[in-house]
Amino acid sequence: MSFQSARLLTAGMALSALVLCALPGSAQPGSETKVPQIKFSDYRLPNGLRVILSVDHSAPVVAVSVTYNVGSRDERKGRTGFAHLFEHMMFQGSANVGKGEHMLLVQDNGGTMNGTTNQDRTNYFETVPANQLDLALFLESDRMRSLDISQVNLDNQRAVVQEEKRQSYDNQPYGHTAETLQQLAFSSFAYQHTTIGSMADLNAATLEDVRSFFKTYYAPNNACIAVVGDFNEAVAKKKIEKFFGAIPRQTPPPTPDVAEKPIEGEVRKSISDSLARLTQMEIAYKTVTGEDADAAPLQVLGSILSSGRTSRLYNAITDKRLALQARAGGQTGRGQGLFSFTATIPADGNATAVEKAWDTELERIQTDGVSEDEVRRALTQARAAAIVGGGGGPRGGGGPGGGMQSVLGRANALSQNAIFYNDPNRVNTQLPKLEKVTAADVKRVAQKYLKKTARVILVTNPDVESLFDNLISEPGENGKGTER
Repeated sequence: MSFQSARLLTAGMALSALVLCALPGSAQPGSETKVPQIKFSDYRLPNGLRVILSVDHSAPVVAVSVTYNVGSRDERKGRTGFAHLFEHMMFQGSANVGKGEHMLLVQDNGGTMNGTTNQDRTNYFETVPANQLDLALFLESDRMRSLDISQVNLDNQRAVVQEEKRQSYDNQPYGHTAETLQQLAFSSFAYQHTTIGSMADLNAATLEDVRSFFKTYYAPNNACIAVVGDFNEAVAKKKIEKFFGAIPRQTPPPTPDVAEKPIEGEVRKSISDSLARLTQMEIAYKTVTGEDADAAPLQVLGSILSSGRTSRLYNAITDKRLALQARAGGQTGRGQGLFSFTATIPADGNATAVEKAWDTELERIQTDGVSEDEVRRALTQARAAAIVGGGGGPRGGGGPGGGMQSVLGRANALSQNAIFYNDPNRVNTQLPKLEKVTAADVKRVAQKYLKKTARVILVTNPDVESLFDNLISEPGENGKGTER
C-alpha cells in the first residue's frame, strides 16, 4: 500500500492497528506482539488432496480456495498458454454442472467467485454465505473429477484466450515489453515465456494435449484446498471427504527445470512499439526466490525507493521531471525473482539522463545506506498491506481477495503457501521476519544484487513512423488499423 503523504501514512498506521486487533487470534493491546496468529488445521485425504481449515465465526461467510500446483512454468516448448487456457476451461461445465452454471450458482446464492493463473500456480476461489459451503465444495469437486473437455469447449475457449491476448498484449502500449524483459533476464524456459502463451501454440493445441494436461495437473494429489470462515471443523472434514475423497490420485507430474544462470554483464536492448506514445525504460536485476531470507530486505528496499512523495525515486527523478513516473520493486515467487526499475519518460526527456539518475541514487544507497526512519516507514506500509491488502503484502502472496482481513485473503494465502513452500504457516511467520529487517540489511542486498555488471536494460521507444497512422485509426485484429 502506498501513502502519498505523512498524513496518509499516519492514517495507515492507525488502520493497521485497528485491523490487527480485529482479526481472530490477534494479540491484545499491551502484549509483546501485535501480529495476529491465524489458527488452522492441515491434513491430507488418502488420495493426496491437502486440506487446510481455519475457523472464524466473526461473520457468517466462508471462503474456499483451491490452488493447483501448475502454472506457466510447467509448460513445455510448443505448448505454452495451457495453464491459463485451463483457467477458462474450468468454467465450461462438468458431469453435474452445466456450461457457465458454476458462476450462476455461486452468484445466485449470494457469493462471488473467480480464478487466476500465474507462472507458479493456478487457483480458483469462492466466497459464499456460511450456509452454502456444500455448494462451493460440490462445484470445485465436480470439475476436479469430471471437467467437460470437448472439442467445442476447447475451440471456443481457445478463441477467448486469443482475443484476450490481442486486447491485453498485442494491441496495448508496451504490451510486449514484459515478455521481452523475461526473455532477456531469464535463462530457463520455465520463466522466459508469458502466462498468456503464443498464438501459434494455442492454435496447435489438440484435444488429446488438453485432456492429458488436465489428467496430469488437475489431480487431488497436485492440489490444496483451504476453507476459511464460519463453519464447524468436524462437519467440514466430513463434507470434504464426501465431495473429494473418491477422486482418484494421478501419477505426480514432472518437476519443471527452473535452474537459472546469472545475467552476465550489462545486457541492453531497444524495441519499437507502434502503440506507445512515450519512451519507457526497464532496468532489471535477478534476485532470489520468495523463500530466501533476502526477499524481505529487497521488499523494504523497493518501498523506500518508490512509495509516495517521500520516496527516493520521487525526489531524485519524478520531482525533477526526468520521468513522468518512476518506480522500483521486487517480484518474487517460487523461482528466482527480478528487482526492476521502471520509468516513463516525457517526450522532451532523455533516457540516458534517467538511467544516470537511477544509478546515482542506487549508488547512494549502496555507499551510504538508508535511514532507520525510511525502514520504519516501509515496514508500516508493509504491515498495512499484509492486513488490508494491496501492495503485495509479506504473507507469502495471498493472491486475489485482499489481505488477512478477509477470509478469502487468508484462504488464498494458506493454500498458496502450502503449494509453493510446503509451509502454510508462512502466513504467521513472514510479517515478523519482515519487521526484523534493518537499514544494514537493505544496504547489503542493494550491494549484493543490484549490480551494473549483472542487469538487463530494455528501452521501449515509440515507433515514430506508425504514430500518425495510430492517431487516425484504432487497433483491430492482429494489430491492423480500422478506419474511424
